Amino acid sequence: MTQESKNFYRRTSALVIPMAIQNLINVGISSIDVIMLGKIGEKVLSGASLGAQVQFIMGLLLFGVTSGASVLMAQYWGKRDMRSIETIFALAIKTAFVTGVIFTLAAFIAPQVLMSLFTNDSEVRANGALYLRIVCLSYIPNSLVMVYLNSMRSMEKVVIGSITYLSSLITNTVVNLLLIFGYFGLPKLGIMGAAIGTVAARFVEFIIVIIYDKKFNDVFTFHFEYLKIKSKELTSDFLKISSPVIANELMWGVGLSTMTAILGHLGSATTAANSVAQVCRNLATVVAFGVANSAAVMIGKVIGEGNKERAKEYGKRFIKLTIITGIAGSIVILCVRPVVLSVLTLSDDARKLLSVMLLIMAYYVIAQAYNTTLIVGVFRGGGDTRFGFFLDVTFMWGISIVLGFIAAFILELPAIIVAFILYFDEIIKIPFSTWRYKSYKWLNDVTRK
Repeated sequence: MTQESKNFYRRTSALVIPMAIQNLINVGISSIDVIMLGKIGEKVLSGASLGAQVQFIMGLLLFGVTSGASVLMAQYWGKRDMRSIETIFALAIKTAFVTGVIFTLAAFIAPQVLMSLFTNDSEVRANGALYLRIVCLSYIPNSLVMVYLNSMRSMEKVVIGSITYLSSLITNTVVNLLLIFGYFGLPKLGIMGAAIGTVAARFVEFIIVIIYDKKFNDVFTFHFEYLKIKSKELTSDFLKISSPVIANELMWGVGLSTMTAILGHLGSATTAANSVAQVCRNLATVVAFGVANSAAVMIGKVIGEGNKERAKEYGKRFIKLTIITGIAGSIVILCVRPVVLSVLTLSDDARKLLSVMLLIMAYYVIAQAYNTTLIVGVFRGGGDTRFGFFLDVTFMWGISIVLGFIAAFILELPAIIVAFILYFDEIIKIPFSTWRYKSYKWLNDVTRK
């Protein structure tokens, strides 16, 4: 192995490991709710899981904003142009704040309306609305923290994310234990306790980020003056790069939520099984998503430095890494499957559905890891933010969701067949994402001199 290769893998590890830990902690936060509420009952678990879809959609919208911003920030980081980075960060933070306000108001004012989109079960809907009314208070701090930490990633500052999310996990676990089950004389609040735990965790994240920014960040410190910076050129670049990413993440996120809604209308047993399967899938892809995010940062940086040949070489290496991590994720699902089936309190129907859904997820995560590293990592790092949108519109919406809807509500096929159809889109994307990679049309310098 050459010295250059050793440097690559050393730098990649320095990014991937903290990012994987962050992803694992975030999965842990959602897993805690699933495990604890699963002990109370199927309807409560389903209500919280479907209620969390609102924050999931908001998170994906924000991820689109920060991913688009990070494409520019990573390339400007390669040029060490901090003024441009400050301008782009200000645009992202203002967008995040407005987004958080909109979602907070929607969830607080009309939780029943939002829940009716995901389920026709009145008891599940009532539980989800109760959850939303409380958890929506976390949306604004969560939006600002997400933009800040993802912006730090683009400048290779990733450890703070691990510290922040670990603190959040501890807070969420402790508050959940105290309030869901009513330990130490505290009221037993059930699903309300889970919502309060999430709100407490998000505010802890917010406080830690403020302290880090003011006391410890030696590369970038936020000032309110940044919000006054105006640049028509960079605003135009931000909109040009971010808009396809936002559209892509929305199509993908709303697509996943639509899949959840289709399965949610097939009964609470299907909803509960799908909720647990999604958590297991998220657990299995924590490293793969870390590889994807690292690819965006490193490829964007070397393109900003003017070294496109190195960017091509990095792309090849990241593909090898993501195949390995995808297979490892599949093995994780197969290993946790018997444990999950024995621990959770589920009906017989839900348990049978979950058993097969986990087998579906075992092949799904390999394809998802591969496509995500190419689309979110390699392509976006190279400034190509449109191709992923095309793939999701064509294959997720045009094929999987349409056929899944027909299978569920017209042909009235069994739930497990519907799930198989819905989660097949990542497989059929592979030839097209591979073709795009080999064309090198993704390799672009999107900065200004």
